[in-house]
Amino acid sequence: MVELRERRAALLANRHLTWVFGTDGPGVRVGEEWAGGIRLRVCTPRSGATSQRPIVLVLHGGGWCWGSPEQSRWMAGRIAARTGAVVVAPAYRLAPEHPHPAAVDDCWAVLRWLVANADHLGADPDRIAVMGDSAGGTLAAVLALRARDEGGPRIRGQVLIYPLVDLVGLRGPGLGSIVETYLGGDASRAEAWSVSPLRAESHVGLPPALVLTARFDPLRPHAERYAEALRTAGVEVAVHCPDLATHAYLTLPGLSPASRGGLARVVSFLGGVLGSRVS
Repeated sequence: MVELRERRAALLANRHLTWVFGTDGPGVRVGEEWAGGIRLRVCTPRSGATSQRPIVLVLHGGGWCWGSPEQSRWMAGRIAARTGAVVVAPAYRLAPEHPHPAAVDDCWAVLRWLVANADHLGADPDRIAVMGDSAGGTLAAVLALRARDEGGPRIRGQVLIYPLVDLVGLRGPGLGSIVETYLGGDASRAEAWSVSPLRAESHVGLPPALVLTARFDPLRPHAERYAEALRTAGVEVAVHCPDLATHAYLTLPGLSPASRGGLARVVSFLGGVLGSRVS
């Protein structure tokens, strides 16, 4: 059921909503790999170096219940072309069939797979960044915490795009039911840092972060609180908050003019933390 739902989402993004989600763009080659049973959508630049490229792991949004890697393709393709990185987007397992911690475990397995298979991808296992939007931003923050606590893999930077960072008591139109679904009906799970990264005991020692939100994003307080928690812990943080934008703007170039400015910030940040040339 999950695979069928994910495939339908991919089909929708590929064939019917290109004007909303955009296309991969020129200058990249799109392929598919498998990390165990997890499908990976891989964007590789056509020009530049053919080995030792940096890696960017991109985690899609959708409230941990919907979505596919294809919905991030506009962003992924342009990041690959402009930074020279191999950009990998996994189709992690979704609730309700696979509640927490399935998505976290899948993303962690993919991160470790990327390190072990970097040569196969023509990539450098020591230059990895994680990024994600909305629910994917939460997962990216969790990966950064877990990598720190488990002694690696080393993450050079984290891009957190309108993330949810504290799911305890979360309210709002549809949000309560999404959280309940993701947690498998067990609200006590929301206390864990692997669900609510803001609740980690410490944020010291995490990689530099770019946090993106938007003036009219209902989740803006989450992004701002996490940025402040990182700053307090001594982590280097930059924040981008466009005035005329709302949630999901960065993956919707067909609807939001602010998407291009946000992408430019992401590309610049990744170029800096990964030591790659930005075009």
